[in-house]
Amino acid sequence: MEEQNAPPETGQDNVFLQPLQQNLPNSTVVLTLGILSIVFSIWYLSFVGVILSIIALVLAGKDMALYTSNSSKYTLSSYNNLKAGRICALIGLTVAIIFTVIIILVVFGILITMPFWGMID
Repeated sequence: MEEQNAPPETGQDNVFLQPLQQNLPNSTVVLTLGILSIVFSIWYLSFVGVILSIIALVLAGKDMALYTSNSSKYTLSSYNNLKAGRICALIGLTVAIIFTVIIILVVFGILITMPFWGMID
């Protein structure tokens, strides 16, 4: 009678003994922020791209530590999403910093040369 209530242990993989894998907590958020950091790294919104990419990189660092501590607990697809979001955040940060430097140089260049514009006439 007790054998009927016990889960099967031979034949196929035992579903009762396998732990359920879950997604990393911030993998989707990191991917979304990484993509948005690329989108917002254009001219006048480059500071928004910098902020979004820094947030994405911080969250990615926390989740990568979670995954490396116990990789069997989390799904591989969520880890791949996390890596893709991290790469997008790095690209967004690089492009946003380049555009921020260009904007600063243009603004200071215009402010520095502005007193001399009256002398051109």
